[in-house]
Amino acid sequence: MLTPLDIENKKFSKQMMNGYSVEEVDEFLDDLTVDYEKAYKQSSELKTRVEELEKSLLHYKTIEDTLQNTLMMAQSTAEEVKEVARQQAEQIIKEAEGNARKSVDDLGQEILIKKKELEDIKQQFEVYKAKMESLLISQLELIKDINKEAN
Repeated sequence: MLTPLDIENKKFSKQMMNGYSVEEVDEFLDDLTVDYEKAYKQSSELKTRVEELEKSLLHYKTIEDTLQNTLMMAQSTAEEVKEVARQQAEQIIKEAEGNARKSVDDLGQEILIKKKELEDIKQQFEVYKAKMESLLISQLELIKDINKEAN
């Protein structure tokens, strides 16, 4: 690509006959140089801007990739946490059910023991009642005998 300096320094050979007007060519080249210099500067600025934008785009693509990876890891971690929580919940439920069954079994055993104790107490009461009845009968007989002797 030609630079504005190349255009400005361009010299044409001059012909004696039927050539272009040197002043018109120089004036046109001066105008062309000014316009071309503006276009060249603008092109250079745009190239710089494009490079900056490409760098920014690369930076943001890197950030996007990082965010996507982070999101995928977060989703994976969330799934793992949910699975662990579900397993822990199942374990807690199993333990609670086991504890409940053990408590029911223990209460059943305690009820049987208490029933046996109640039966033993009833039996002891019956024995005690029979002994008291026997004692009262023997005391009554004794009182009758004393009354017979006293009369």
